[in-house]
Amino acid sequence: MTATPASPLTDPSVGSTDQGGRAPSRPITVVLVDDHRLVRAGLRGIIDAAADLIVVGEAADGSEALAVVRAAQPDVVLMDLSMPGVDGIEGTARLRDAGESARVVVLTSFVEHDRVTAALAAGAVGYLLKDSDPRDVLEAIRSAAAGHAPLDARVARALLPNSKPADPAAALSGREREVLLLVAQGMANKQVARQLGISERTVKAHLGNVFRHIGVADRTSAALWARDHGVV
Repeated sequence: MTATPASPLTDPSVGSTDQGGRAPSRPITVVLVDDHRLVRAGLRGIIDAAADLIVVGEAADGSEALAVVRAAQPDVVLMDLSMPGVDGIEGTARLRDAGESARVVVLTSFVEHDRVTAALAAGAVGYLLKDSDPRDVLEAIRSAAAGHAPLDARVARALLPNSKPADPAAALSGREREVLLLVAQGMANKQVARQLGISERTVKAHLGNVFRHIGVADRTSAALWARDHGVV
């Protein structure tokens, strides 16, 4: 599978053809898989507001996703990766092994090389980050339904040769590691600033560097990464 090189989340040909035989006048059907109800509700509102898209089912993990997809037969599945029970990578693999034709687009906060490659190997055709513009998510759904492979630009960079550092934690400075540790302990930026005797603006700058080094898009994912990699 290859990424679309121009704009990773858009494709000018989307909507004009249907490689799966779907009539152009029929809305693209979508199943949402995420363990957070608020996330699913937000995505449903965005998707259902588009005239050519409609949500036809929801699931809270990869196991439930298989049953929902079998019943709803959607064109596209938006799949979170980090979920209790059966995660998104295993859930995607189960859909593939069951012979389901729905095209899986990952929507997550993680952009680590290993997670991206595992998701694509499991059968996902696209990979987006949760801080994407809502319009880009809609275009990615249309792109996947049309047979393309929508990838966020940051994800595409993670797949480049030699883009994966041997040890992301080793790239962190001492101060960045301290900030990450306190964030992983649940401290807000203001509390981190007070604890380290630095400004809140400096904390935000350090966090931005941490996100880039370890390949995540937000503080929650950074905290999870820190716990998974023994930083806490």
